[in-house]
Amino acid sequence: MAILVTGGAGYIGSHMAHALVERGEEVVVLDNLATGVEWTVPHAATFIHGDIADQALVGALIRDKSIAEIIHFAGSVVVPDSVADPLGYYFNNTVKSRDLLEAAIKGGVRRFIFSSTAAVYGQPGQVPVFEDAALQPISPYGRSKLMTEWMLRDTAAATGLAYVALRYFNVAGADPKGRTGQSTPRATHLIKVACETAVGLRPHLDIFGRDYPTADGTCIRDYIHVSDLVAAHETALVHLRGGGDSGIFNCGYGRGHSVLDVIAAVERTTGRPLPVRDAPPRPGDPPAIVAGAERARRALGWSPRYDDLDFIVASALEWERRLRRRNAADQGVNG
Repeated sequence: MAILVTGGAGYIGSHMAHALVERGEEVVVLDNLATGVEWTVPHAATFIHGDIADQALVGALIRDKSIAEIIHFAGSVVVPDSVADPLGYYFNNTVKSRDLLEAAIKGGVRRFIFSSTAAVYGQPGQVPVFEDAALQPISPYGRSKLMTEWMLRDTAAATGLAYVALRYFNVAGADPKGRTGQSTPRATHLIKVACETAVGLRPHLDIFGRDYPTADGTCIRDYIHVSDLVAAHETALVHLRGGGDSGIFNCGYGRGHSVLDVIAAVERTTGRPLPVRDAPPRPGDPPAIVAGAERARRALGWSPRYDDLDFIVASALEWERRLRRRNAADQGVNG
């Protein structure tokens, strides 16, 4: 029996693949490499270059690899891009997920874990935000993920498929063992961008607004280390294998850090000032969004280990240095 990890060459998916291999699981990674990086996939996993919407391919993998479970990461995740290309996001995140689900049901897959997002809440009226809050996404990205949640719920009700959807807050950091990290070009996540600035890949970091109703005037987010997020998937898998109920769970630490907090953490780690520039606020940015994550701890037995902003930043910065050295070496070989 094997686990299919879609998008397993991407940022979070590659961490998941490594964790599953360490657990002794048989892992099949399916990724079209639109944003993924093949060398981040563990050697012990089977890598398939293909698309989740290719039902013939997915069906053959389910049959030939005896896949009983799917952990679904594949999709597009940049909010401003979703505003510029809504149809592309609905196709990539929603339509293709529908095709994947159909192939899963036809193939007899029994358990499904879905990578959702806190963007389904939009601009929540309270902080922290819990799973029963109003779902009012303000971007095509958030709506595309919410639609997939609905499809998953309805499919499970009709077929008996067991599922967990995990709503991520702000994922950051890198594998403490240095095997993988966030490698996608044009990343927009604050800690990734701050670390790229710290190693000289960007001239400065933009601070999008300083007059929000927060303690220091900058936006507050709940930053969760990627390894803790992967651990939430592992506990969800154990939960479903044990006959646990399907459900939706927030993944965050329950406390937030401001943009200036992140800048200070980078400066503490590097020992030097980070070049920053003030920029206008971005439309739709909520002042603060923090997870109410007690449900995951209680129902799944999830116990985060890396709830420390300095550790998150240090791991992300170390990965950025490794990635820069690797890219330089590749350019030297191919140049």
